[in-house]
Amino acid sequence: MDLKHQCVKLNDGHFIPVLGLGTYAPEEVPKSEAEEATKLAIDAGFRHIDSAYVYQNEEEVGRAIRSKIAGGIVKREDIFFTSKLWATFLRPELVRPALEKSLKKLQLDYVDLYIIHFPVALKPGEEILPTDEHGKSMFDTVDLCATWEALEKCKDAGLVKSIGVSNFNRRQLEMILNKPGLKYKPVCNQVECHPYLNQSKLLDFCKSKDIVLVAYSALGSSRNKKWVDQSSPVLLDDPVLGALAKKHKRTPALIALRYQLQRGVVALAKSYNEKRIKENMQVM
Repeated sequence: MDLKHQCVKLNDGHFIPVLGLGTYAPEEVPKSEAEEATKLAIDAGFRHIDSAYVYQNEEEVGRAIRSKIAGGIVKREDIFFTSKLWATFLRPELVRPALEKSLKKLQLDYVDLYIIHFPVALKPGEEILPTDEHGKSMFDTVDLCATWEALEKCKDAGLVKSIGVSNFNRRQLEMILNKPGLKYKPVCNQVECHPYLNQSKLLDFCKSKDIVLVAYSALGSSRNKKWVDQSSPVLLDDPVLGALAKKHKRTPALIALRYQLQRGVVALAKSYNEKRIKENMQVM
């Protein structure tokens, strides 16, 4: 089944495919794998690709997309590509240069969706995670409403089709929605969301405001040792998911993805494995 037709309409009139490929990978994974995974995903029918400046793989992902366009597999307008504004670029004057930097790496004329990665500003500069001499994060004080106005200007300039946010709570969303002179509402809020963290209250709020909830870690939290307790349960080993998968002759991953689609959530499935990329597509 071609996923192109399985889309959700955003509040600005654009459409987002309900299943996307997540491209984040830990530092130790070679960036070339992001390129290969993106190619495999497009071949498998994925049309929604999610990346970010901080993933440091935009050159590779962009190259994969361009190679599939050059090969006649897809047209640029068939692809829904997301990038994210990193926390060191939240000052209004840094927003457009950051987006232009991403576009240059991608070698694309526009991105379909550009979102504020975190509602927290870090000290501007070349470092992705600026720290002081004691190893503590160095924050910046920025009015997110001013950041949002800079994003609106990027949309008006044609550098991005849709603008949204990520990792925002209800109060932070309301701050943008209630901003005097708001020109464009956020089209989405991308947050961690899976059966162990189902975000039901946030989802209800987003639906009430016509904001799409996009789920990252839809197959469970990344198991990064820096911030995840290694003894916490693994979602895909859950007995309930396992029983449902057996009953419906599917896999636990497909049950977890289908769960999101049925509640109106757009799901990102992160995989660099060819077999699993193809399998995730079967959720349709």
